[in-house]
Amino acid sequence: MKKLTILAFVGLSSLAFSQDIKNSPDKGKQKTALIVPTGQAELDAKKKAAEEKAKLPKPYDPKADAQADINKVIAQAKKEGKNVMIQAGGNWCIWCLRFNNFVQNTPELKEIADKNYVYYHLNYSPENKNEKVFAQYINIKEQQFYPFFIILDKEGKKIHVQQSEVLEEGKGYSKEKVKEFLEKGKVL
Repeated sequence: MKKLTILAFVGLSSLAFSQDIKNSPDKGKQKTALIVPTGQAELDAKKKAAEEKAKLPKPYDPKADAQADINKVIAQAKKEGKNVMIQAGGNWCIWCLRFNNFVQNTPELKEIADKNYVYYHLNYSPENKNEKVFAQYINIKEQQFYPFFIILDKEGKKIHVQQSEVLEEGKGYSKEKVKEFLEKGKVL
């Protein structure tokens, strides 16, 4: 009798559960409907980001002698009376490419950057991590998020290191925040 009661309960429960699924508007495809679009949306987002990255200029040179380049940039900054802005990152970094493109294609920001800085893109990539160069400005043992910016005075002394996430807005950068950042580090 006990077995029959348990069997009847299990059977009725199964029947009730199957009725709920059959009577649902999506005919029992709820799980599939949630999993497939999420996976597809993720794939679409990755594809869109790859297409965006392919179209953006690639300002980082993994083969460059970064120390020699920075020495030249500092000499130029001294001659022109400007500060140095080093944008650390790599061509692999969508946010690095977005920032470069944003500043170069926003006339007001480009004018501030060109007027006040000698700009350099310091590469960090598997091919060339530039650890000796980075070690002059940051603790290379700490986790870094790219891009970040190293501002030097015209003598080559570090003024400030700025993380970029505070400049972000949505899938890009805030014009007002970037403008404030660029103006904060300019030569007075």
